[in-house]
Amino acid sequence: MSESSTEEAGVSCGCKVGRIGSRYDLDGLDDELVRYWTDRTDERYSTRDLAEHVNQRVLQAALDDAGLQYKDGEIENTYRLLTGEDVSSGTRVQTRKELERDSVPVDEIEGDFVSHQTVYNHLTNCLEASLDSPSDEERLERSRDKLGALRNRTAAVTEDTVAQLDRNDVLDVGEFDVLVNVTVTCKDCRQQYTIRDLLEQGGCEC
Repeated sequence: MSESSTEEAGVSCGCKVGRIGSRYDLDGLDDELVRYWTDRTDERYSTRDLAEHVNQRVLQAALDDAGLQYKDGEIENTYRLLTGEDVSSGTRVQTRKELERDSVPVDEIEGDFVSHQTVYNHLTNCLEASLDSPSDEERLERSRDKLGALRNRTAAVTEDTVAQLDRNDVLDVGEFDVLVNVTVTCKDCRQQYTIRDLLEQGGCEC
């Protein structure tokens, strides 16, 4: 497609993301991609997240074109059934058959799915978007939040596991609490720190 024909067709650019954005009438897609990618909070999308977002919008547009009704979360689940590595081949085949029965062109849709590298090229080359480097304080804050969430998750999984073993009489335990601590030991000075203390003071004292 030439540059002039691309402009006439209303395509934002000549790359794959631009073409499918026009083909499926994905209004506001470019703005979404830039906004989600450059978000300076923990809600920022990676390019892999963005590729999944684009592909789910493509799938949703195809289901709309076929006149199908769907519930909240059904688009995401259908996409997972088509592409997820944890989905069995039998389930994937069944999902494809059901969509084809409803006049959804599965092969064409999957051919229009984009990779994270394609999205990255679209962002940087076509949309000229870039990421501002976060400050050291922002990096530390994100790290604290990430590690805190991981610690809470570990504690919750441990508590559920112990409680389940207790209920099944596999383990004998009374009322209990789960405390997860992560300790970092400097190999140079042998000083130990909790991860919270290490992050708050900005490093080891040695």
